[in-house]
Amino acid sequence: MGFTENQEALVNSSWEAFKQNLPKYSVLFYTIILDKAPAAKGMFSFLKDSAGVQDSPKLQAHAEKVFGMVRDSAVQLRVKGEVVLGDATLGAIHIQKGVVDPHFVVVKEALLKTIKEVSEDKWSEELNTAWEIAYDGLASAIKKAMN
Repeated sequence: MGFTENQEALVNSSWEAFKQNLPKYSVLFYTIILDKAPAAKGMFSFLKDSAGVQDSPKLQAHAEKVFGMVRDSAVQLRVKGEVVLGDATLGAIHIQKGVVDPHFVVVKEALLKTIKEVSEDKWSEELNTAWEIAYDGLASAIKKAMN
């Protein structure tokens, strides 16, 4: 069974809700990441020299890109059954930053916790699973590009 229209709709609707309060949810996303993996701070140019996670245009842009790529992965999974990276440099960028498998786990956890917060009373296991599958598809494509 492939990624369903309903799963894609769940991801799309929560993506729209995420974008409605991008400053708040961007800070939440990176706060969760750094709570789990403080050393990851150095991997993000917009966090390196800051005392903590503070809202900034670069932080928002990166969070929007990450969540947008997962949303795009949901679309690709439903339409094509696989995720193909639109940016061929993503693998090289992740290698350059020193990204390893445990980092993908931390980002996934932060993404899912953020989506739960975004979704409020609309959150469900089905919504969580849809984002999880879409993220896993994207992570697999990035890891493949890293090899």
